Amino acid sequence: MTEPSVLAAPVRPGVPGHVALVLDGNRRWAAQRGLSVDEGHRRGIGKIPEVLQWCEEEGVTMVTQWILSVRNLQRSPQELAGLYQSFTSLCEHLAEAQRWRVRVIGALELLPTPLAEAFADVQRRTARVEGVQANIAVAYDGRREIVSAARSLAEKYRDRGPQERAGDLSWWEGELASHLDTAGLADPDLVIRTSGEQRLSGYLTWQTAQSELYFCERLWPDFTREDLREALHSYASRQRRLGL
Repeated sequence: MTEPSVLAAPVRPGVPGHVALVLDGNRRWAAQRGLSVDEGHRRGIGKIPEVLQWCEEEGVTMVTQWILSVRNLQRSPQELAGLYQSFTSLCEHLAEAQRWRVRVIGALELLPTPLAEAFADVQRRTARVEGVQANIAVAYDGRREIVSAARSLAEKYRDRGPQERAGDLSWWEGELASHLDTAGLADPDLVIRTSGEQRLSGYLTWQTAQSELYFCERLWPDFTREDLREALHSYASRQRRLGL
Protein backbone atom coordinates (compact mmCIF):
# COMPACT_ATOMS: atom_id res chain seq x y z
CA MET A 1 0.00 0.00 0.00
CA THR A 2 1.75 3.16 -1.15
CA GLU A 3 1.11 6.29 0.86
CA PRO A 4 2.37 9.87 0.66
CA SER A 5 5.62 10.56 2.51
CA VAL A 6 5.08 10.98 6.25
CA LEU A 7 8.07 11.95 8.35
CA ALA A 8 8.18 11.82 12.14
CA ALA A 9 9.72 14.73 14.01
CA PRO A 10 10.07 15.21 17.77
CA VAL A 11 7.57 17.64 19.27
CA ARG A 12 9.84 18.24 22.28
CA PRO A 13 13.63 17.98 22.61
CA GLY A 14 14.69 14.51 23.68
CA VAL A 15 11.43 12.88 22.60
CA PRO A 16 11.72 10.27 19.83
CA GLY A 17 9.67 11.18 16.81
CA HIS A 18 9.06 7.54 15.89
CA VAL A 19 8.68 4.75 18.44
CA ALA A 20 8.38 1.13 17.25
CA LEU A 21 7.14 -1.59 19.60
CA VAL A 22 7.36 -5.38 19.63
CA LEU A 23 4.26 -6.50 21.53
CA ASP A 24 5.56 -9.64 23.20
CA GLY A 25 4.21 -11.73 26.06
CA ASN A 26 0.47 -12.22 25.50
CA ARG A 27 0.58 -16.00 25.78
CA ARG A 28 2.87 -16.03 28.81
CA TRP A 29 0.64 -13.46 30.50
CA ALA A 30 -2.38 -15.73 30.01
CA ALA A 31 -0.51 -18.87 31.14
CA GLN A 32 0.62 -17.20 34.37
CA ARG A 33 -3.02 -16.48 35.21
CA GLY A 34 -4.54 -19.74 34.10
CA LEU A 35 -6.40 -17.97 31.30
CA SER A 36 -6.90 -18.98 27.69
CA VAL A 37 -4.52 -17.90 24.97
CA ASP A 38 -7.43 -16.04 23.38
CA GLU A 39 -7.83 -13.96 26.53
CA GLY A 40 -4.13 -13.13 26.49
CA HIS A 41 -4.37 -11.93 22.91
CA ARG A 42 -7.55 -9.94 23.62
CA ARG A 43 -5.82 -8.16 26.48
CA GLY A 44 -2.75 -7.49 24.40
CA ILE A 45 -4.60 -6.20 21.34
CA GLY A 46 -6.81 -4.09 23.60
CA LYS A 47 -3.67 -2.38 24.91
CA ILE A 48 -2.79 -0.95 21.48
CA PRO A 49 -5.09 2.13 21.46
CA GLU A 50 -4.15 2.87 25.06
CA VAL A 51 -0.45 2.94 24.24
CA LEU A 52 -1.13 5.07 21.18
CA GLN A 53 -2.81 7.61 23.46
CA TRP A 54 0.11 7.58 25.87
CA CYS A 55 2.59 8.10 23.06
CA GLU A 56 0.52 10.96 21.71
CA GLU A 57 0.42 12.65 25.12
CA GLU A 58 4.17 12.18 25.56
CA GLY A 59 4.86 13.99 22.29
CA VAL A 60 5.65 11.03 20.01
CA THR A 61 4.40 11.67 16.48
CA MET A 62 4.69 8.20 14.93
CA VAL A 63 4.15 4.75 16.46
CA THR A 64 4.62 1.37 14.79
CA GLN A 65 3.32 -1.73 16.57
CA TRP A 66 4.11 -5.29 15.44
CA ILE A 67 1.04 -7.39 16.10
CA LEU A 68 1.71 -10.50 13.98
CA SER A 69 4.79 -11.95 12.30
CA VAL A 70 4.85 -14.23 9.28
CA ARG A 71 6.15 -16.99 11.57
CA ASN A 72 3.11 -16.52 13.83
CA LEU A 73 0.95 -17.69 10.93
CA GLN A 74 2.19 -21.21 11.70
CA ARG A 75 0.28 -21.28 14.97
CA SER A 76 -2.79 -23.45 15.44
CA PRO A 77 -5.94 -22.59 13.45
CA GLN A 78 -7.80 -22.16 16.74
CA GLU A 79 -5.32 -19.59 18.09
CA LEU A 80 -5.22 -17.73 14.78
CA ALA A 81 -9.03 -17.58 14.66
CA GLY A 82 -9.05 -15.86 18.06
CA LEU A 83 -6.30 -13.48 16.99
CA TYR A 84 -8.08 -12.58 13.79
CA GLN A 85 -11.26 -11.80 15.70
CA SER A 86 -9.30 -9.46 18.00
CA PHE A 87 -7.65 -7.80 14.99
CA THR A 88 -11.02 -7.18 13.36
CA SER A 89 -12.26 -5.52 16.56
CA LEU A 90 -9.08 -3.43 16.70
CA CYS A 91 -9.60 -2.20 13.13
CA GLU A 92 -13.15 -1.11 13.87
CA HIS A 93 -12.08 0.61 17.09
CA LEU A 94 -9.31 2.58 15.37
CA ALA A 95 -11.59 3.53 12.48
CA GLU A 96 -14.35 4.74 14.77
CA ALA A 97 -11.96 6.65 17.03
CA GLN A 98 -10.82 8.91 14.17
CA ARG A 99 -7.90 9.90 16.38
CA TRP A 100 -4.91 8.32 14.62
CA ARG A 101 -3.93 7.99 10.97
CA VAL A 102 -3.44 4.27 10.42
CA ARG A 103 -1.08 2.68 7.93
CA VAL A 104 -0.78 -1.08 7.59
CA ILE A 105 2.48 -2.77 6.62
CA GLY A 106 3.08 -6.44 5.93
CA ALA A 107 1.99 -9.24 3.62
CA LEU A 108 -1.77 -8.82 3.81
CA GLU A 109 -2.14 -11.38 1.03
CA LEU A 110 -1.23 -14.05 3.59
CA LEU A 111 -4.27 -13.19 5.72
CA PRO A 112 -7.87 -14.31 5.22
CA THR A 113 -9.54 -11.98 2.74
CA PRO A 114 -12.10 -10.49 5.20
CA LEU A 115 -9.32 -9.60 7.65
CA ALA A 116 -7.11 -8.12 4.93
CA GLU A 117 -10.09 -6.02 3.85
CA ALA A 118 -10.64 -4.86 7.44
CA PHE A 119 -7.05 -3.58 7.62
CA ALA A 120 -7.38 -1.89 4.24
CA ASP A 121 -10.65 -0.32 5.39
CA VAL A 122 -9.23 1.21 8.58
CA GLN A 123 -6.37 2.67 6.58
CA ARG A 124 -8.82 4.22 4.13
CA ARG A 125 -11.17 5.55 6.82
CA THR A 126 -8.39 7.27 8.78
CA ALA A 127 -6.38 8.61 5.83
CA ARG A 128 -7.39 12.22 6.49
CA VAL A 129 -7.03 12.14 10.27
CA GLU A 130 -4.55 14.68 11.62
CA GLY A 131 -2.83 13.07 14.54
CA VAL A 132 -0.25 10.50 15.46
CA GLN A 133 0.76 8.26 12.55
CA ALA A 134 -0.16 4.76 13.78
CA ASN A 135 1.49 2.00 11.77
CA ILE A 136 0.35 -1.59 12.25
CA ALA A 137 2.78 -4.35 11.22
CA VAL A 138 0.78 -7.52 10.54
CA ALA A 139 1.92 -10.68 8.73
CA TYR A 140 5.23 -8.85 8.72
CA ASP A 141 8.82 -10.08 8.40
CA GLY A 142 11.81 -7.84 7.79
CA ARG A 143 13.71 -10.20 5.51
CA ARG A 144 10.62 -10.91 3.45
CA GLU A 145 10.06 -7.17 3.09
CA ILE A 146 13.61 -6.59 1.81
CA VAL A 147 13.45 -9.52 -0.62
CA SER A 148 10.09 -8.28 -1.92
CA ALA A 149 11.49 -4.76 -2.37
CA ALA A 150 14.55 -6.10 -4.21
CA ARG A 151 12.34 -8.14 -6.51
CA SER A 152 10.19 -5.09 -7.28
CA LEU A 153 13.30 -3.05 -7.97
CA ALA A 154 14.69 -5.72 -10.30
CA GLU A 155 11.41 -5.81 -12.21
CA LYS A 156 11.38 -2.02 -12.48
CA TYR A 157 14.80 -1.88 -14.13
CA ARG A 158 14.76 -5.20 -15.95
CA ASP A 159 14.66 -3.63 -19.41
CA ARG A 160 15.93 -0.12 -18.68
CA GLY A 161 18.77 -0.23 -16.16
CA PRO A 162 19.96 3.27 -15.12
CA GLN A 163 23.52 2.84 -16.45
CA GLU A 164 24.55 6.32 -15.36
CA ARG A 165 23.77 5.48 -11.70
CA ALA A 166 24.88 1.84 -11.72
CA GLY A 167 27.81 2.45 -9.37
CA ASP A 168 26.04 4.92 -7.05
CA LEU A 169 25.20 2.81 -3.99
CA SER A 170 23.56 5.71 -2.15
CA TRP A 171 21.14 6.14 -5.03
CA TRP A 172 20.37 2.41 -5.04
CA GLU A 173 19.80 2.53 -1.29
CA GLY A 174 17.17 5.20 -1.78
CA GLU A 175 15.59 3.26 -4.63
CA LEU A 176 15.34 0.10 -2.53
CA ALA A 177 13.90 2.03 0.42
CA SER A 178 11.21 3.43 -1.85
CA HIS A 179 10.00 -0.13 -2.50
CA LEU A 180 9.77 -1.15 1.15
CA ASP A 181 6.42 -1.36 2.96
CA THR A 182 7.51 1.70 4.96
CA ALA A 183 8.30 3.88 1.95
CA GLY A 184 7.91 7.54 2.92
CA LEU A 185 8.05 6.86 6.68
CA ALA A 186 10.85 7.96 8.97
CA ASP A 187 12.97 5.19 10.46
CA PRO A 188 12.30 4.43 14.14
CA ASP A 189 14.27 6.45 16.65
CA LEU A 190 13.47 4.01 19.46
CA VAL A 191 12.44 0.35 19.46
CA ILE A 192 10.79 -1.07 22.59
CA ARG A 193 10.34 -4.81 23.10
CA THR A 194 8.37 -6.15 26.04
CA SER A 195 8.59 -9.48 27.94
CA GLY A 196 12.34 -9.41 28.57
CA GLU A 197 13.38 -10.91 25.23
CA GLN A 198 16.45 -9.09 23.91
CA ARG A 199 16.27 -9.48 20.15
CA LEU A 200 14.38 -7.89 17.25
CA SER A 201 13.28 -11.15 15.58
CA GLY A 202 13.30 -9.63 12.10
CA TYR A 203 11.36 -6.50 13.04
CA LEU A 204 11.98 -3.60 10.64
CA THR A 205 15.36 -5.11 9.71
CA TRP A 206 16.27 -2.35 7.24
CA GLN A 207 14.73 0.53 9.17
CA THR A 208 16.29 -0.11 12.61
CA ALA A 209 19.95 0.10 11.54
CA GLN A 210 20.45 3.26 13.65
CA SER A 211 17.58 2.87 16.13
CA GLU A 212 18.05 2.93 19.89
CA LEU A 213 16.85 -0.30 21.56
CA TYR A 214 15.05 -0.68 24.88
CA PHE A 215 14.04 -4.01 26.41
CA CYS A 216 11.28 -4.02 29.02
CA GLU A 217 10.75 -6.98 31.38
CA ARG A 218 6.99 -6.40 31.57
CA LEU A 219 4.72 -8.67 29.55
CA TRP A 220 2.81 -6.69 26.96
CA PRO A 221 -0.69 -6.85 28.51
CA ASP A 222 0.80 -5.41 31.73
CA PHE A 223 2.77 -2.64 29.97
CA THR A 224 2.15 0.66 31.77
CA ARG A 225 2.51 4.32 31.04
CA GLU A 226 5.38 4.38 33.54
CA ASP A 227 7.12 1.66 31.50
CA LEU A 228 6.75 3.86 28.43
CA ARG A 229 8.11 6.87 30.29
CA GLU A 230 11.11 4.88 31.49
CA ALA A 231 11.85 3.88 27.90
CA LEU A 232 11.54 7.49 26.74
CA HIS A 233 13.75 8.65 29.62
CA SER A 234 16.38 6.07 28.65
CA TYR A 235 16.26 7.34 25.08
CA ALA A 236 16.61 10.98 26.17
CA SER A 237 19.65 10.15 28.29
CA ARG A 238 21.58 8.58 25.41
CA GLN A 239 23.94 10.33 23.03
CA ARG A 240 22.90 9.23 19.58
CA ARG A 241 25.93 8.81 17.35
CA LEU A 242 24.09 7.35 14.36
CA GLY A 243 27.09 5.23 13.46
CA LEU A 244 29.57 8.13 13.62
